[in-house]
Amino acid sequence: MRIRMGTEGRQWGGYPATMIPDTSDSCDSAEVAPLATSGEPEPSDSLRTFGAVLKTFRERAGLTQEQLAPLLGYAPPTVAAVEQGRRLPQRDFIDKAEEVLDAFGTLRAAARHLSRRPGLAAWFREWARLEEEALNLWTYECRVIPGLLQSEGYARTIFENSVPPPDDEHVQRQVTARLARQQLPTKWPNTGYSFIIEEALFLRRVGGTEVTRILIDHVLACASQRNVEIQIMPLVREQHSGDVGPLRLLESSDNRWLAYSEGPRGGYLFTDPKDVGEMLQIYAKMRSQALTPRDSLSLLERLRGES
Repeated sequence: MRIRMGTEGRQWGGYPATMIPDTSDSCDSAEVAPLATSGEPEPSDSLRTFGAVLKTFRERAGLTQEQLAPLLGYAPPTVAAVEQGRRLPQRDFIDKAEEVLDAFGTLRAAARHLSRRPGLAAWFREWARLEEEALNLWTYECRVIPGLLQSEGYARTIFENSVPPPDDEHVQRQVTARLARQQLPTKWPNTGYSFIIEEALFLRRVGGTEVTRILIDHVLACASQRNVEIQIMPLVREQHSGDVGPLRLLESSDNRWLAYSEGPRGGYLFTDPKDVGEMLQIYAKMRSQALTPRDSLSLLERLRGES
């Protein structure tokens, strides 16, 4: 099922999705320095509603924000941000609030419909935080080589070809941030990383022959890590389930799966189990359609010799 436009952003299977800024592996990724604007996203109606419900139950219990915060294990500013609709509450926040405030299941019910409008860099910081704690990270990419696998020359070429053209300082900040983020597989050896990459991305030879040769060497080196699995989707494949576009899936530390999909103007974080379940099925199908990890490495070695 494809992503469709909804009233508060795109939808997957008819359910609202959280919209976050584009953390694309292609051009102007939000994984660099904060933007020169507010770090909080614009509240959505669902966030405001949840905040109002939380405030009502807090006041019913005769508690101030400062009194409720330690009972939930959070700081008072976090409680205030949730009540004001400026912050998406974590699942443990919702569960603890439900229990402490004796909310009759109302908070859990309201949380099922939470979504956010377009935000700023703070949204990517939330996804980056989830990456740091993830048990599994799965990525399908059909536009550019995933950021975690990009060589320095390839990443620089991608950023330099951004529109509008960035200045040299901006490009360098982007490249530095991307290379720093690539430490994740080494930093967290118990996290599983799966990548499905279109063969066409290597055949395109972005940056030229030498950049492509170094890129393939870099990808092969990444694949040698025990917790990294790379599969190539052949250029010719009669059955291909990747028409939904780029896709990222993440298993959080509490064994909850989340999904992230990118569009031209932003990224969308999906938390609804039904939505994420559909994406997991798509990824599993593509895994069966792509080359095996061993055959994928053989293909990359052949492409390196031809580049």
